[in-house]
Amino acid sequence: MTTVSDRLQAIRRRLAAACARAGRDPAEVRLVAVSKTFDADAVAEVAELGQMSFGESYMREALDKIGLAETLTGARLDWHFIGPIQGNKCRALAGAFAWAHGVDRLKIAERLSELRGEDLPPLQICVQVNISGEASKGGVPPDDAASLCTAIARLPRLRLRGLMCIPAPVDNPEDARAAFRHLRELHDAIRAAGGVDAVDFDQLSMGMSDDFEVAIEEGATLVRIGSALFGARPG
Repeated sequence: MTTVSDRLQAIRRRLAAACARAGRDPAEVRLVAVSKTFDADAVAEVAELGQMSFGESYMREALDKIGLAETLTGARLDWHFIGPIQGNKCRALAGAFAWAHGVDRLKIAERLSELRGEDLPPLQICVQVNISGEASKGGVPPDDAASLCTAIARLPRLRLRGLMCIPAPVDNPEDARAAFRHLRELHDAIRAAGGVDAVDFDQLSMGMSDDFEVAIEEGATLVRIGSALFGARPG
């Protein structure tokens, strides 16, 4: 039976190998451990192995977990909200998280900007793009991403960092490559066109447990990995 330590080391090796294939420095890629549905003890166990960035999708669960996990670890962890963002989540998100990966509407960004405390560093924002055009999935259409990014870049208390996507499910990770490449090309086009801070706008949040190596090869800087690290989800 593999342990969390074994799985984390295996992921780090796979991440480094994907970077080597792409001629990239592994330091350019941040692993976000998707801890949703796992308790604070599980977070603390992974944090003790040097993993500091964690992703949550369920607000109530996350708020209960964040303080306890940081008490257990004795460290300030780097919390990423990676789920859909409704207006009623904005106050909690703005107060408890360092990153928001799923922003796809200007009114949500405006609300987060309004609610982000001046005692906190700017909230790091990735705009979610519906790269596969799925009706059931959130995200701004690719053609509208540039204008949304330009508008968000003007808001105070936020720092626009890049784009995020969740491609349509595929059986073969290679089949997600075109979607990841499309997001990278869109990111590069927005950055080149101006309207965003080219230095800050440097992140691509894409790739999960089944396809993160392909995502890294296509330019991912943030990979969101849950089951490959924590194992099967409870229940």
